[in-house]
Amino acid sequence: MNKSNSTGILETFVNTVMGVKTINQQQSSNTLIATTQELDVRSVLVYTLGTILQILVMIVVLLIVEKLVILIDNNSYFPSWLSTILTGLFFALLSIRSRIFSLLDNTRSRQTYDQVIRPRWSPPPLAFPIVWMIIAVLRVISSVLVWQQMNHQLLVLPLILFVVHLALGDTWNTIFTVERRLGAAVPVVILGPWLSAVMVTAIYWQTNPVAGMTLSFSCVWLTLAAVLVFRIWQLNGSEPLYPLKLTPVEK
Repeated sequence: MNKSNSTGILETFVNTVMGVKTINQQQSSNTLIATTQELDVRSVLVYTLGTILQILVMIVVLLIVEKLVILIDNNSYFPSWLSTILTGLFFALLSIRSRIFSLLDNTRSRQTYDQVIRPRWSPPPLAFPIVWMIIAVLRVISSVLVWQQMNHQLLVLPLILFVVHLALGDTWNTIFTVERRLGAAVPVVILGPWLSAVMVTAIYWQTNPVAGMTLSFSCVWLTLAAVLVFRIWQLNGSEPLYPLKLTPVEK
């Protein structure tokens, strides 16, 4: 098997696991462009409500899974390790596919990243799903450690902040990847995914230092990602740092 075939298989595997679509998989027949500098108030409300609803749904799911875990722990019929396996699988679902709980369009695609002007030091497109797979594993490990430290409770502050972080990341993906709002993506990535990652890592560290150290890699990656988003914004016209009204244009 030659190197190109190996790379192709790796790319297919990674994109399948992470749910990333390539350009030729896109089905949209039109594109959206900004024709004015007008603030899109409707989109701001949609992002806000969509994020809040996603957080609420995930908190409800946390509660449901917690009740199931308690039921397993209190029933001697089940082996003691079963609740840990169940919790780990649940955190894996959250870490890889938290967007299933979102009402927003959270399609994972390389289209925007492939088409914008990027700095020379920008990572290749395949690096992103690979790194996010690694971060997903670290999230599972760190969250299970926190869950164990919190006596098998899921509806606790560290894990609630964790799902808030995931929801903010999904909303940013909608803004940058799906709707290609390069200006709005800058403050959102800083105040959303990056800042919440720092907060989650800090509270994980307070709860269980090993969990905090495990999760800290995500802060390093998101710092790089935030700088990259800023440079992409600069290199592609430096549009206003808020959502502009977009008009659909047929391709």
